[in-house]
Amino acid sequence: METSSNSAAPRRIVLTGFMGSGKTTVGPLVAARLGWSFVDVDDVIEAEAGATIAEIFARHGEAAFREREHTTIVRLAEADALVLALGGGAIEHPTTRTMLLAAPGTLLVHLEVELATTLARCSGTEQSRPVLADQANLSARYKRRLPLYRMAHVSIPVDALTPEEVVEAILRAAR
Repeated sequence: METSSNSAAPRRIVLTGFMGSGKTTVGPLVAARLGWSFVDVDDVIEAEAGATIAEIFARHGEAAFREREHTTIVRLAEADALVLALGGGAIEHPTTRTMLLAAPGTLLVHLEVELATTLARCSGTEQSRPVLADQANLSARYKRRLPLYRMAHVSIPVDALTPEEVVEAILRAAR
């Protein structure tokens, strides 16, 4: 994909969506197809903090985690030839959302998943996903985030798609 002469072509693709939407599954596949790098924001945060997301939540709280997440995304989103997977809650930070929607060369893609699909796909991962362990707030969190996710440049319903079909839909959107 030639990007230097065509300013309309994305230089980076940012994947957003609720947990279980497939960001970390399809992100590396999209990157491989484009010959780009793939980065999962949560992996970077964990590596830099020397702690898991769950540990950061437990020690410092969600607000501190969201600030760390925001500064990490701002830094990473400056790179070209990058597919970036956001944590499910990153879209709730207004400055993060505005920056990703307005950044030249950034295509923000929402992988839309139904809550039932999230529960089915993420069952058994409660230890590593602090938000999932809190069933009482999960539905409210999903409903609060959905309109924010849908502000993305592209929204792809992924419940019935294979990872390869999702990759194809993302690549079509990027063309």
